[in-house]
Amino acid sequence: MKLRFTKMQGTGNDFIVLDATRGPLELGPAQLRFLADRRFGIGADQILIVGPADEPGIDFSYRIVNADGGEVEQCGNGARCFVRYVREAGLTTKDAIRVRTACGVIEPRWRGDGRVTVDMGAPLFEPARLPFDVEGLIPREVDGWALWPLKTGGRHVEIAAVSMGNPHAVQRVDSVDDAPVAELGPLIESHARFPKRVNAGFLQVLGSTQIKLRVYERGAGETLACGTGACAAVVAGVRLGWLRAGVPVEVQTRGGRLEIEWAGATPNPDASSAVGAARWAPVLMTGPAERVFDGEIDIPNSLPNDRTHTA
Repeated sequence: MKLRFTKMQGTGNDFIVLDATRGPLELGPAQLRFLADRRFGIGADQILIVGPADEPGIDFSYRIVNADGGEVEQCGNGARCFVRYVREAGLTTKDAIRVRTACGVIEPRWRGDGRVTVDMGAPLFEPARLPFDVEGLIPREVDGWALWPLKTGGRHVEIAAVSMGNPHAVQRVDSVDDAPVAELGPLIESHARFPKRVNAGFLQVLGSTQIKLRVYERGAGETLACGTGACAAVVAGVRLGWLRAGVPVEVQTRGGRLEIEWAGATPNPDASSAVGAARWAPVLMTGPAERVFDGEIDIPNSLPNDRTHTA
């Protein structure tokens, strides 16, 4: 069958965007992998499927599929491309939209200068929410927060565990250029303590408002940029006292620069609740979103090991 698509990128993280607002797309995992294949298909880190609103107060629904055909919960760079796509496709005239993802509602805003700011929601820290099995591990506390020991590939590393709707394991390195991303990335991604796998971040602190970052993404390998990875890295840096809270932090990735801002803890009006006397502020991410080209591709109706589902 013939399939219309748009190719987009945000700081080098590239996407195939499919419009399912007018009706479902019947695509199986093997067909999705074919689309993402850089030799036989279009090529992309992820496939973004734009769906109709599923409840009042929501403008769109949104699904994210990795290059390996597996669906994931969240994608920060994809969220920015999503906004530009729906505006340029004439699906909305709003500058700010509410979008339902697998992990909740996000609120991206078009800024008019080619950049998009996304309210990514508050980070989650409870290991069970990632999920992350910490049984038997003894963390090292820094500024009241845990750095967890992880043995992988014969090495011992310390990671900060953060969820931005998807799981991240962030470790600090002296230099991202010299970090063993290709070696450790896949080992951390598939570590037995992360039953749903994890995104492995390698963070270099340049100053209190500037970092470098590389991320080995779950189901995609190392990408030129990872929006949720940038959010997780800044959150970890703020909580560990490496970065300043409440001010924009410049994140330098191999694909470009992102701006992440997180205020940390904010007062909780319901201090008597089980949540406690404070709650976490949402993370704000700002960066570019670019349309690369539009096209049409012939996609096989079936491929080996295909299992068709409704997109």
